[in-house]
Amino acid sequence: MKLEDLARTSGEWLRGAGPESDIVMSSRIRLARNLADFPFISRASPSDRQEIEKALRTSILRGPNNEQMLYVDVDKLEGLDRQFLVERHLISRELAEGEGVRAVAISNEEQVSLMVNEEDHLRIQVIRSGFDLAAVWEEINRIDDLIESQVTYAYSEQLGYLTACPTNVGTGMRCSVMLHLPALVITRQIEKVFRSLQKISLAVRGFFGEGTQPMGDFYQISNQITLGQAEEELLKRVGDVVPVIIAYERQAREVLKKESPDHLHDRVSRAYGILRSAQTISSQETMDHLSSVRMGVNLGLIQNLAIPRVNELFIYTQPAHLQKLKGVEMDAGDRNIERARYLRKHLNPDGSDHN
Repeated sequence: MKLEDLARTSGEWLRGAGPESDIVMSSRIRLARNLADFPFISRASPSDRQEIEKALRTSILRGPNNEQMLYVDVDKLEGLDRQFLVERHLISRELAEGEGVRAVAISNEEQVSLMVNEEDHLRIQVIRSGFDLAAVWEEINRIDDLIESQVTYAYSEQLGYLTACPTNVGTGMRCSVMLHLPALVITRQIEKVFRSLQKISLAVRGFFGEGTQPMGDFYQISNQITLGQAEEELLKRVGDVVPVIIAYERQAREVLKKESPDHLHDRVSRAYGILRSAQTISSQETMDHLSSVRMGVNLGLIQNLAIPRVNELFIYTQPAHLQKLKGVEMDAGDRNIERARYLRKHLNPDGSDHN
């Protein structure tokens, strides 16, 4: 597998096949780990970074079937390729914008990515479609154990795994679930949900994670605290609240269908019509309209449009993806035109570019 191949495929987490996938886009767990024999990245010398990368590359690729993983030297990539991997949720903005030797290993289905020399020496990520934290935990725990059998992690009997950021000390775990909550946004109940989550120490982030704004009515719910809690406790904390939010969203959708059916249908139809006919459209506007369309498909208001296609469009209409698919770098104006053309081609029944 090559980096260019990713532009022509989609990850498993976009396929809408997992549990509760009408509302839950994906479940993700990330583990932060550091090697005991080296300083944290903020204090590591260039030679330290090279040694860390070399040790982890060997450990990662030595696992069963891991020789099939795509291993990418991120420091050697052009800016467009780094942004492409961020949009794909395979690397963080920190890794993309960092300096020095750094890398990522990516599995064929894009369910697993391992970032080397990000904020920590190693960030292990597993992501799957729908609400399936248990399966994600089983997989990431297996990968973590396999790597730990080959290297020595920085670990304290008192504190747990040692990490660059104090908020990650302990388990080093962040478990998150990405939910699509358009009805709670429309009915203006979303802020009440956020306040409730903050009271139980859960964080709410945007579509691209930490430090990003909500787009397309997608919200990532994740734990904030790792110290002093076992992995199972963190999984339970997030896992217990997600079904409640799913129930709220479904209830809000039913209220919209019952009390404002004409307004709901108009909102969905307008969004679908704009996406199918626009000649120029921004990324933000596309995300907003795709959100309405995704809800419309799940409510049966739009026929002959599959959720996996809609999910892919959230990613493939992002700036770097458009440029990778077109094979040329474009300014914002040209991207808006190309985005509209791409949407027309993929949303009209005959696949044609309706002008």
